[in-house]
Amino acid sequence: MNQTTATTLTFVVPAYNMETYLERCISSLMSAKDTSDIEVLIVDDGSSDSTPALADEYERRWKGRVRAIHQPNKGHGGAVNTGIANARGLYVKVVDADDWIDPQAINIMMDTLRAQAASDEPVDMVVSNYVYDKVGKRRKHVVNFRRAMKPGVVLTWDDLGRFGLAEYILMHALTFRTDVVRRSGMQLPEHTFYVDFIYAYQPFTQVRTMMYLDMPFYHYFIGREGQSVQTDVMIRRVDQLIHVNRCMLDATPEPDTVPAGLYRYMIHFLTIESCVTSVFLILSRDKTNYEKKRRLWADIAAHSETIGRDVRRQIMSRAINLPGSAGRCIVRWGYRIAERVVGFN
Repeated sequence: MNQTTATTLTFVVPAYNMETYLERCISSLMSAKDTSDIEVLIVDDGSSDSTPALADEYERRWKGRVRAIHQPNKGHGGAVNTGIANARGLYVKVVDADDWIDPQAINIMMDTLRAQAASDEPVDMVVSNYVYDKVGKRRKHVVNFRRAMKPGVVLTWDDLGRFGLAEYILMHALTFRTDVVRRSGMQLPEHTFYVDFIYAYQPFTQVRTMMYLDMPFYHYFIGREGQSVQTDVMIRRVDQLIHVNRCMLDATPEPDTVPAGLYRYMIHFLTIESCVTSVFLILSRDKTNYEKKRRLWADIAAHSETIGRDVRRQIMSRAINLPGSAGRCIVRWGYRIAERVVGFN
């Protein structure tokens, strides 16, 4: 491909004070055999360290392939919004600045996207596996979707099988057709953590076709000090999880407006996020947060009789709402086991 080739994939890299990790991230994105149709947008979100200077350096190093965008601090959601608005690629993928892409898998991904770009009806979404790359953990947990998705073929929502109890398509697994995200009207809340739940939810109403690549494409780096997914940090920011839950609830369609497979999946994912939020409200051991949990579930029921019923009857919902102190004790015990097995925080 030559330099006049249309852009196939835009990587959006939100970066706030990421001087330690940015080189690894950007180098991985530019490790493909052919980068002529790859665009990398580094969105410097008001950083106070050397991130802005590094972004400008990478723009010079990979001239025409990397662009640095500098903006006042708007939080992760604000940085993603800016990246989506400026993306030139047919497809777009968000890669956090402390994460990276597998150097072997990127060539398979690009070949797949190029084939889609050349087709009459390119798929709306590509799903791939991701790796929990936890600090100090030798065995890395790889999240795959083999149970629900047949790899390498075009799928619709009604072609999907059942997802596991706690299995869902996280932002790290997603490569969207850029127009799909824009048509969804998604504007992530600024200065809010955990907006990746919304990113991996609201655009789905515009997705008609998809493809699954059964390969570990994305490396999700976790376990560093102060990271937003650490348990104590999530407890402190639990009100932001509640806000994200509300945004997801507002984006949930009624069952007669979307394919049955899509509605089933969105109820599944909304249930998971509601339960995740409830877990951290319970882990706080704060009676005020116990009341917030009660209101969260009451709000889901009040939003829509159908959606409220369908969320509440899920096994996970029933488990998280076991009554009294004994029920909360079971939830705390279950969380400790899950964290030890998966190592997600």
